[in-house]
Amino acid sequence: MDKVDVLGVDFDNKSFHQFQNEFIGRINVHQSTFVVTANPEIVLAANENPEFMKILNYDADYITPDGIGIIKAANILGTPLKERVTGYDLFTWLMKLANDRSLRVYLIGAKPNVIHAIQAKIAHEYSDIQLVGAEDGYFKEDLEVIAYQIERAEPDLVFAALGSPRQEQLLALLRRNLLPALMMGVGGSFDVFSGMVKRAPQLWQRAHLEWFYRLLKEPSRFKRVSKLPRFMLDVHQAKKEKK
Repeated sequence: MDKVDVLGVDFDNKSFHQFQNEFIGRINVHQSTFVVTANPEIVLAANENPEFMKILNYDADYITPDGIGIIKAANILGTPLKERVTGYDLFTWLMKLANDRSLRVYLIGAKPNVIHAIQAKIAHEYSDIQLVGAEDGYFKEDLEVIAYQIERAEPDLVFAALGSPRQEQLLALLRRNLLPALMMGVGGSFDVFSGMVKRAPQLWQRAHLEWFYRLLKEPSRFKRVSKLPRFMLDVHQAKKEKK
């Protein structure tokens, strides 16, 4: 099964390695590519916002299952996904690829101090990347203006950390304009990549408790995590309706 429907959102049923191969192929030919890394929160938001759902299912070229909740939901619905593919893992792999190939990268989102820290990290650890744009998420311009600025920079890769659905709205504009780049929304990945936020240790990741680790470190995330029970209830309801 190439696609798996989880509450109306069509996830690509591919392994991390398969995503890598397909992304490399599209980057090689400068094919406009919009990637969404969707967790339960994004799925719920799309169910409440028809325009956001349209962006996910019609504008996005790929939707990866970023979150163990998505994997569990797919299993409950009887249409299992191959594996969890996190936005952070894809982001760090793409950054290494960009460094190996001296690709042009545009970063937008997060707080000013986070962007500054990433710029310093790239200068020291990813010095072969051509950083053609690095802007925090506190801009006042319309997304159309920002999209035009990004297009003028002619990037090979665009990473947006503006939170959903704003980051997807921006990237959808670029995709509709056929920007010849791979574009991906990365949520809080800039915070972790910069070193401002520590990622969960491997033991927590393997136990699929990365979300709980983040909650312990950032209690302000409780409101977001509290949506998970509702997501699972909706999944069980969808399973009943399928019968």
